[in-house]
Amino acid sequence: MRGRRRGRGRPLARLVLAGLGLVAVLLGAGAALAAWRGGDTGDSGATTTADVITASPVAPSPEPPSPEPPPSSPPPSEPAEEDSPEATPHVPASGPGTFTTARAHGDPVGKGPLRRYRVQVENGIDISAKDAAAEIERILAHPRGWAAHGRGSFQLVSANADFVIRIATPATADKLCGAQGLDTHGELNCETVDGVVVNLRRWVLGSPTFDGPAADYRHLIINHEVGHEIGLRRHLGCSGPGRPAPVMMQQIKGLDGCTSNAWPYDKNGKYITGPEL
Repeated sequence: MRGRRRGRGRPLARLVLAGLGLVAVLLGAGAALAAWRGGDTGDSGATTTADVITASPVAPSPEPPSPEPPPSSPPPSEPAEEDSPEATPHVPASGPGTFTTARAHGDPVGKGPLRRYRVQVENGIDISAKDAAAEIERILAHPRGWAAHGRGSFQLVSANADFVIRIATPATADKLCGAQGLDTHGELNCETVDGVVVNLRRWVLGSPTFDGPAADYRHLIINHEVGHEIGLRRHLGCSGPGRPAPVMMQQIKGLDGCTSNAWPYDKNGKYITGPEL
């Protein structure tokens, strides 16, 4: 009886062992298959078990912040003052009719009979009498002017003058010139019994017929009016198309084919003349 029981037990044990072996084989094959199929992901290395265990779950990425609206275009900036066109200087139409005398005294310039002159500027206008006197002194001493060519010598003084150069507003200029029977229309300069009246408009703005800056036109004003002071009573005309206009020509009334010119003499010292009118 005991021998049979042992004999039956051995085959059963063998079956159990065989079954366990088969299970082990199947498990090993399954693991190998899983490892082989993991290579299809395209990663350069296989994912290890440790990788899987320690990897944290991927949190959903936060939504990107809404893009800020583009800043609105800034309003166009105002042009810089230095880039803006230069404003036309303001010339008051009238003034009080009183004058300030330049407190200045210069040396005589030129050769010939000495003529002393005083400079006055009407009150209330934006021109310094001292600055105006200094500019007139430079004009009369210019190398192409009267003094440089023996037509007289000139000296700036503040008293005991032989003639006066006044810079006046258009209304005052008209009044002073009108007293001599001259109609200057608020535009022109004139010679009076005691000197020269310069219309402020011409001194500041120049002339629309003159091809050059107002500073050059001031040379023409002084040279023309002082030309009368030294005895040139008659006005001159244009000597020919393209030639420089004489300073004794009334260039503000037209050039008649001549070119603008502010000096009595050319660069070679030749007097610029024309037909007497």
